[in-house]
Amino acid sequence: MTNPIPVRLKSARKAAGYTQQQLGMALGMEPNTASARMNQYEKGKHTPDYQTMKRIADELGVPVAYFYCDDDLLAELICALGKVDAQKKQELLDEIKALKEKS
Repeated sequence: MTNPIPVRLKSARKAAGYTQQQLGMALGMEPNTASARMNQYEKGKHTPDYQTMKRIADELGVPVAYFYCDDDLLAELICALGKVDAQKKQELLDEIKALKEKS
């Protein structure tokens, strides 16, 4: 199985309008190394630890689970659900559970 983090990281970064350097600097990296570090993450040479991944997710406005999910459709659902309030999430979960019981 391929590590989903590099592809998802690049996609989320671009969707948020960041360059590699801008994202790295927003995370507190030195300007002269920020781009290279982010590039290594996006190429899969290095994988950020969970705390770093959580900071990246927060900066990009996506749930951290999005980066770890190996199912593309489920990853998109996670992203979409991350943007709705808690009450709506509960309503959607209840609907999904009801659909599951019917099948």
